[in-house]
Amino acid sequence: MITTVIEFLAKIIIQVIDFVGYGGVGFLMLIESCGIPFPSEIIMPFAGFLVAIGKMNFIGAVLAGTFGNLAGSLLAYWIGIKGGRPLIEKYGKYVLISLHDLDIADRWFAKRGEAIVFFGRLLPVIRTYISFPAGIAKMNLKKFCIYTFLGALPWSILFTWLGIKMQNNWVLIHEKLESFNMAVLGLVIACVGLYVWRHLKKRQHH
Repeated sequence: MITTVIEFLAKIIIQVIDFVGYGGVGFLMLIESCGIPFPSEIIMPFAGFLVAIGKMNFIGAVLAGTFGNLAGSLLAYWIGIKGGRPLIEKYGKYVLISLHDLDIADRWFAKRGEAIVFFGRLLPVIRTYISFPAGIAKMNLKKFCIYTFLGALPWSILFTWLGIKMQNNWVLIHEKLESFNMAVLGLVIACVGLYVWRHLKKRQHH
């Protein structure tokens, strides 16, 4: 099932980039960065393959991916501020998120927001959704943009370069990373489970 979905997404990615070029790379990375799972581990390697056969320029592909990433992240950040925070303040208690939790998140992003956003951009799964909590916590916008860009740039460089090296086998890059991606997803699920367990335990003691 997962393989079929990945193949379907890969076909869409190939068609969009073939048709629109650099704009297609930027658009797909924008979509990926605002929470829709179009894997950048497919987008940027395919761009790298096009660089290898002379249809794209390396710097152009990297910048298209990086700025697309930033644009999508800003959209997700804006959604976090405008929609996420009011919803959590009103309905968060029903999903075990309290105002106290929001205050903690605010302090974390105020003190360590740069590191959270930068390193979050370098991790599969997390990189797709890190902008929402940054927006909800009202992280400084200028810092958010700088560290999002700095985190997205090496990611775009790495996967474009891998696409150049792998050429016709560029699609294997995502397959080889799948186990690592699943490990990160498992860690995220475990952390959410621990969070829920701790909150339920606290409720039982009150």
